[in-house]
Amino acid sequence: MKNGRNGKPIEFYLNKVYPFVIYPAEEGGYVAEIEELSGCMTQGETLDEVVRRIEDARRGWIEVAYEDGMEIPLPRTEEQYSGKFVVRLPKYLHRQLVEQAAREGVSLNQYVVSLLPNNMLAEEVLGELRELKKQSEKPPTVPAYNIIMPSLYPTTLEGQLEPEAA
Repeated sequence: MKNGRNGKPIEFYLNKVYPFVIYPAEEGGYVAEIEELSGCMTQGETLDEVVRRIEDARRGWIEVAYEDGMEIPLPRTEEQYSGKFVVRLPKYLHRQLVEQAAREGVSLNQYVVSLLPNNMLAEEVLGELRELKKQSEKPPTVPAYNIIMPSLYPTTLEGQLEPEAA
């Protein structure tokens, strides 16, 4: 039966795998939710139960949306990216990028594409360094022990240590 968006049969959507999140419910048990399918969620007492129920909820959501002629989004994992996007930037930065690309002997597009992964990696490294810095700034946690030991070197009145006579 063909209905809904793009003339695709309902089986097309029912056979898609949608990722879902599970989190503890305030009143106990668990909640599962498929974020791409707005309002598609369920609850269960155990993880096994909530996983079984989210599958039923997914099927029901898709069937109702299909019958109502609503758009059924594809799973995030199947989104199509064209590889193109428009970026507006100041003229001076555009000029600098074009000049640097020419010095490198590559197109502006190739040059910008080569910069992006490096910048993303640098951000990741900076984030990890910030986290290490935070951890190093915390005072070390040393367990507190209350140990009373008799002194081998009793203190004199002047505060100097003298070994006990043997």
